[in-house]
Formats: sequence, structure tokens, C-alpha cells
Amino acid sequence: MKKPAKDGGRSTRKMSRRAMLLGGVQLSVVAALGVRLQSMQVEQADQFRLLAEENRINIRLIPPARGLIFDRNGKALADNEQNYRVVMVREDAGDVDEVLAKLLTIVDIPEETIAKAKEDIFRRSPFVQVTIADRLSWEDMAKININAPALPGITAEVGLSRVYPWGAELGHVTGYVGPVSDYDLSKIDDQDPLLQIPKFQIGKTGVENKMERMLRGSAGTKRIEVNAIGRVMRELDRQQGLSGKDVQLTIDADLQSYVQARLDGESAGAVVMDLKDGDLRAIASAPTFDPNLFVRGISVKDWTDLNENKYRPLAAKAVQGAYPPGSTFKMITALAALEDGQVTVDETVNCRGFVEVFGTRFHCWKRGGHGNMNLHESLKQSCDCYYYEISQRVGIDKIADMARRFGLGIKHDIPVSAVASGLAPDKEWKTRVRGEDWRIGDTVNASIGQGYVLSSPLQLAIMTARLATGRSVEPRLIRAIDGVETATGAGSPMGVNENLLRRIRAAMGAVSNHSRGTGYRSRIVASEYQMAGKTGTSQVRRITAEERARGVTSNADLPWERRDHALFVNFAPIENPRFAVAVVVEHGGGGSTAAAPIGRDITLQALYGGTPPLSAYPSNVRGRIADQQARIAEKLAAVKTRAGGDRA
Repeated sequence: MKKPAKDGGRSTRKMSRRAMLLGGVQLSVVAALGVRLQSMQVEQADQFRLLAEENRINIRLIPPARGLIFDRNGKALADNEQNYRVVMVREDAGDVDEVLAKLLTIVDIPEETIAKAKEDIFRRSPFVQVTIADRLSWEDMAKININAPALPGITAEVGLSRVYPWGAELGHVTGYVGPVSDYDLSKIDDQDPLLQIPKFQIGKTGVENKMERMLRGSAGTKRIEVNAIGRVMRELDRQQGLSGKDVQLTIDADLQSYVQARLDGESAGAVVMDLKDGDLRAIASAPTFDPNLFVRGISVKDWTDLNENKYRPLAAKAVQGAYPPGSTFKMITALAALEDGQVTVDETVNCRGFVEVFGTRFHCWKRGGHGNMNLHESLKQSCDCYYYEISQRVGIDKIADMARRFGLGIKHDIPVSAVASGLAPDKEWKTRVRGEDWRIGDTVNASIGQGYVLSSPLQLAIMTARLATGRSVEPRLIRAIDGVETATGAGSPMGVNENLLRRIRAAMGAVSNHSRGTGYRSRIVASEYQMAGKTGTSQVRRITAEERARGVTSNADLPWERRDHALFVNFAPIENPRFAVAVVVEHGGGGSTAAAPIGRDITLQALYGGTPPLSAYPSNVRGRIADQQARIAEKLAAVKTRAGGDRA
């Protein structure tokens, strides 16, 4: 019997050690995996559960309902209406072109709309919801929903879109909304994520623009569950955002509609101001435009018609227009001279038809002159030479200071677009802006609201309100926000001598109610509603000496663009003033013939709260006024029908 070899025992022991070592390594790996698995399943379970949820759950913004805009009586001026639309999320869609091609086989969408949508889709983050088309019919919505499985990333939904029930009547006041653009984003420092949503509507002009942040509200969110191909399976939950705040204006929609109708056919602006609290009852500019055109996407033809119209329908002339105020400025010159003691109310100045200053003649509108004029007669008959003389005594700086005290040359803070500052020029202004010294001739021109002086109908209404009350009345357009009333513009006493103001008011009363007053033909005969006014005519061209020698060409014989502007300001009733009115008719000719009749009619409409009786008018114009009232009543009925009645 052989003995076991010694080498065999050593080999067996060596293999056993290797097996143990390998087993130990394997055991260590298994133990490590176990520890890691425990960590992932227990300690990090919440983290991985969240990651899994994010893979199948999307969070999307919910645009808030935009705040509404009402008039002072609760009538909706800017409302929201349901809007059926189709949207796409690129990361859920996969092949965008293929999905859009399928969509076009189901609903009819213009090619240019699809092209613009594709541009937005690839410019935005893949998770941003992009509107493909809106204002779809209910039938189109049903077709999209039925074919939903074949349209990944596509959703048909109901949103809200802006509508303006009163249309063109308040286009310049409410303004309009439109899709947010890159240009808009470059102008505003606003990190609101809503602005990143393509076609999200923001205020572009008017109250819509100036009150944008308040009207917009804040976004809500919703969590939706999607399947592997991005199809929405269900909505898990939602957090509603905050709707925009409702804004109530001081505007009276019915009065505004009347003013707009009365200005029809003119290129003009008019303002009606409540003297008690500064409320702007009407701010009308003609011609006007329908803001609904912009909300729905204005056509090239409509834009061209508006933009190339020489009467500038897009311009809010009532607040944006800056015109030489003409003779409506004479009350300012008179007050500056009276307060400074340079003239008394009874002192007379002889009007020969012109005043000569250093060899230059400044002419009165009445070629043969008015004779001796005091304050009362100079305003009643609108004598220019009286103001040429007294302005040289007081100087431009004090005239400009008085103008600013009465609201001229100042930008008033109301929330509409492009409010004009106007201009009450003085010596410092001309040196700073023109680099020239002020001349006496500049003062003479400014004394009758010509030369460098500029004002808007809004400023002229404020001036008239302050003359009527002696208070620093301020314009108010926002009456309340979400039911909370704003501060009124009643103002405090201005500190102007009340005796002087009474003399000015009496002279303005004579302008409208004395047979030699320049506004007499447009008077109110109802004794309780008689008005005090001032006509104005401002030149837009230079009249040469040669033309004066042969006879000044009448406005009727001039092209429209070269005719004088016509102006009229007034307050009424004289004894207990309630309203101030200012009217400017571009190239209207004479203030007494073009602007004063409009101002009278607007004033009566405001005082009576509707159509005034014919007995309030002079007997010789009642037939014409009856025809005019019938035409306007027909227009107003159409407007109210379109507006759909009142909304409280």
C-alpha cells in the first residue's frame, strides 16, 4: 500500500484558502449591495419616488381671469368671453411636424397660423404650452378630443379672451390687449412666468396697459398625469391663481357714446369733467377705432386703413393732442397781469386793430379794431390787442407760472396712453431748449395762446374747472379698484384772489350770453343751465403782410390741413357749476362756429343726464337740433344693442 504524496496535501490546503478568500470577497460584495439596496429602498425611498413622479407628472400654469373694466354705473367696458383653443407641449409631442400634419387633417387652420405656432414652439422651452390656434368652434373642439390618442402633446381647452362690448366708443380709453411680444418683454422688467406663455395677452394701450399688473392677476398651477407617449391621462390637482382686480372708471359710458357721436365727422377731442370731484365723465377722440380688431388679430387692410388715415384715428386727441390754445388762454394772461397789479379790471386799452412792437405789427382778429377795451369787454369780444398790451407789462415768466397753476404745461397722471405735457413756455425754457433768448414778440404771441404755447383738451378742461371753482381740481379716471374707492380730485383752494376770479367768470358768462359775445349763437337758453364759456381759434399757418393787404383767405377756401384749429371751453351752470367741458376741432376753422356748438350740446347732455329738451336751445336752431338728436339717437341705440345692455 502506497503512502499519500506530500505535495497533494499542500495543494488541497491552498485551494481551501483560495475558496475562503473568494467567498469572503463575494460575501462582502453581497453585503455592500444589501446595504446599498436598503439605503435606496428605505432611506432614499422618498427621493426616488419623487423622481419617478416627475417622470410621469407635469406641472402647468393656469392663466388667471383678467380683471374687468366697468364704467361709473357698472356697465362692462372690457369683459372676458370663452375661447376654445388648441395647444401643444413640444416635449410631449415627439415629432412636431407629424403631429401638426395630423391636426390639419382634423380641423381647418390657416397655414400662416400653423407657421407662426411652429416658430413659437421651437423658440420656447420644450415644456412650455404653446397655443396653436384659438377661437375654434365647438365642433372643432369635439373633433380634436375624439382624435386625442393620435395627437400626442395636443390638448383642446377652454380659455378666456378679451372683448370690448362698447367697441369704438371707448377704444382710446380702455385701450386693448394683444399677445405678448419680444418687444414687450424688452420694455418691461417683469419676471412673471405668465409672460413666457406665447400668445398670452397683455395690455397694449389705454387703461389696459397702464393698469396691466393689477388687471393681469397671478397664475395658478395644475398637475397632470401623462402616459409613456405624453398623452394626458388625468388631472391630479390644481391650485387656482388670483384673478385680476376689477377696475371701475369715472367714465359714463352713455355720455361718452353721445360725445363720440357728436364728434362724428370731425377730427377732434373733447373732455367732460365733474367739478365736484374731478371725475372725467367723458374723454372722446374722433375718429376712433374698435379695440376688438386688435384682440382678434388685426388684418393688414384694417391696420393700413387706421395707420394711413390723415385724421389719425389711433391718436387719443383728447389727452395726447397738443394744440395752441388760442383765445382760451386769455383768462390766464389776464389773471397774471391782474394779480401782479399791472392792470385793473376797469382799466382800458385802445384796440386799433394792431399793436406794433419794435417795428413788427401784431394784428387783432377784428381788422378795424375794437376801440377801448377793459377786462370784461376784451374777454367777451375776444380782443387780441388788449392782451398784447398787458402781457408786455407782466412778462412771460409770470404768465407761464399762472398757466401751470391752472394745469397747463403739466403732464397729469391719468392711466391712459401718451398723455401730453403741453407747454407753458418761459425764458428759461427757450434758452435751454432752443438756445435762444426770449423776445418780447414771443410774449405777445403767447398772450393769446399762440407761439410756443401748447395744451391738450384735457388740460383745457382742468384749467376751466379751476377757473370755475377756485380749487386745484385734479382729473380722476379710476373711481374704484375691486370696490375700494380711490381718492377724489376735488382739490384745495388755489389761493387766487376770489374777486378776480368772479370778474373772469362774469366775462366768460358774457361770452356765451351777451349778444356781442363770441359764443352767443351757441348759448343755452334754459335759465337754470346757462353756461360761461370762451371761444378760441389758433392759427396753423403764417399770414403774410401781402395776404393781409389783399384780404385774409377764409378757412373755407383753404385745404383742410391749413385751416385754423377751433376751440371752446365752458363750465355750467354759471351759478352752481357742475361740469367743465373742453372741445378742440382740428382745422375746424373758427371756435365760435365749429367748436362752441359741440361744447354746448355736450354740456346739455351732461346736465340733463340724457337728451335735453328743445326748449334749452335758442328757438332759431331747434329744428336743426331736432334732426341732429334723431340721428344721434339712432346711433346710440345701435351702440347699446351691440354692448348688450348693462352689467352690474
